[in-house]
Amino acid sequence: MSTAKTPSAVCFEPEFLQAIVELFEQKIVFNQHIGLKIDEVRPERVNGHLDLRPELIGHYAHHRLHGGVISAAMDSMGGLAVLAAMAARHMDDSVEQRMLRFAKLGTIDLRVDYLRPAVGSARFRIGAETLRLGSRVASTRMEFHGADGTLLAVGSAAYIVS
Repeated sequence: MSTAKTPSAVCFEPEFLQAIVELFEQKIVFNQHIGLKIDEVRPERVNGHLDLRPELIGHYAHHRLHGGVISAAMDSMGGLAVLAAMAARHMDDSVEQRMLRFAKLGTIDLRVDYLRPAVGSARFRIGAETLRLGSRVASTRMEFHGADGTLLAVGSAAYIVS
């Protein structure tokens, strides 16, 4: 019988969660610029949100969120999902060691499908999950929702992890 923890059985310590939020909300300046906020970090899924602000509008006449903001937010959340999956795999490492793994993480490929215009919502929700975490590459799936839960965009990405 295996005693290895499954990702869903892993609970991150408060110090790690605080470090993750600080990294993604404050140290990554572009995330700070677009107002990306982290709501939940679990080994199998991460969730966040951003609020509509005038400087994020892409089409002035329709008052819709710029597509680049959508793709950047989904890319960031995909990267966070990979970092959470890597951290869950290395729970015996210190918080600092797990955070250092982020330095090796980089986007290889990103695909975004815009399904509906991002209008009429003051808050948008972004979720991501790691589909596969290999020794060199990780694959993720992301989604972007309006405040009412309407699916506005979906994405997938590959990240280098070594």
